[in-house]
Amino acid sequence: MEHADASYVVKQAKDHKVKFIRLWFTDILGFLKSVAIVVDELEDALVDGVGFDGSSIEGFARADESDMLAVPIPTSFQILPWRPQSDHAVARMFCEVRQPDGTPYEGDPRFVLQRALKRAHDMGFTFYVGPELEFFYFKEDQPPPKVLDRGGYFDLTPLDIASDLRRDTIMTLEQVGIDVEYSHHEGAPSQHEIDLRYADALTMADSIMTTRLVVKEIAGKHGIYASFMPKPLAAFNGSGMHIHMSLFRGDSNAFFDPGNPEHLSATGEQFVAGILRHAAEFTLVTNQWVNSYKRLKPGFEAPTQIAWAYRNRSHILRVPAIKPGRSESMRIELRSPDVACNPYLAFAVLLHAGLEGIERQYKAVPPTESSPEQLSDSTRRRKGIKQLPDTLNEAIRLAEKSEIVRRALGPHIHGKLIENKRMEWRKFAEHVTDYELDRYLPLL
Repeated sequence: MEHADASYVVKQAKDHKVKFIRLWFTDILGFLKSVAIVVDELEDALVDGVGFDGSSIEGFARADESDMLAVPIPTSFQILPWRPQSDHAVARMFCEVRQPDGTPYEGDPRFVLQRALKRAHDMGFTFYVGPELEFFYFKEDQPPPKVLDRGGYFDLTPLDIASDLRRDTIMTLEQVGIDVEYSHHEGAPSQHEIDLRYADALTMADSIMTTRLVVKEIAGKHGIYASFMPKPLAAFNGSGMHIHMSLFRGDSNAFFDPGNPEHLSATGEQFVAGILRHAAEFTLVTNQWVNSYKRLKPGFEAPTQIAWAYRNRSHILRVPAIKPGRSESMRIELRSPDVACNPYLAFAVLLHAGLEGIERQYKAVPPTESSPEQLSDSTRRRKGIKQLPDTLNEAIRLAEKSEIVRRALGPHIHGKLIENKRMEWRKFAEHVTDYELDRYLPLL
């Protein structure tokens, strides 16, 4: 919404007969939180915010410092098209979380990303991202997951409800101002992908939060369950969120160099080097669940080795080819994150890692077009190719002692995230699985 201010938003709400406004923000794990106000309270909320108990939100305040304010962002006002459109329309607005004195709250993931973007701005850059969101449609939300089709990559599955689901989802996203570039069936049964059009990182993080909700809302209206679980089907590929990234100086793509046969600039290669050097450390943020590491296994089109290439899709990072005359589309693609991450925190750590590479002029290990999994251990060592964390526990240990992850997230969120993930790992480690019972009970 161009040139939006508080009075304009209030007028828009009343003109469209909005009755309720949902105020959205996220916890540290990337789950949407919402409080609804009636339209008569909107004007005051835009000025003073709406109070809530921060100690009840995952990763927020302790009980003795629990008073928080959710302050709506005028430019984020959107009417929700899946809600009634008569005299009781519903709108949403993203919020900044602030302390009672009005200062930004360091535990707000959106603020963490804003802080990273300021670092980029101070260096003369704007950070753009374009994500590919993969997910599954299942018949219900109860295990075992029941797929809707047996399709594969780019398959057109006639008489399949999923085609209608994707169409309705995209139309709904466009109604709330989110541009979709592509959508298609993915490689696993009942797996689908929606690619959002490039935007600045803060807008895109908001868009991802909205998209995940829209996907679930539209599926639910059809009696179907949409899941962003990274690896719900053991025998098939999991769901990732490949992230295309670029830095711009004004209107100029800082990753583009016309003199390089591959068109990647020195700045772009330094950004690549920063991502590669810190990839193992920030994996806890981009892949935050126990289940995330079931996806990052050889043989399922997800990277396990920290290497890069100009073409090969088996690497953690690649540089896609661009068409002649399209310097603005020069970018790098990170393929390890999954779609169940917190996008605000994920973009923040990626940006900090890349900027670190630029500031310190890191040198990237040489690109290799051969698949890293096919190389011997000695060859990988010689090429400087290391491995991503194999489990959540390993990722926790690396992130806990990572200075760049701590700086990117801030001490508060860094500590809260480590604490939360330790609890998750401990519960998982204590759980006796069906595999163990099937395997060992008859033997031991």
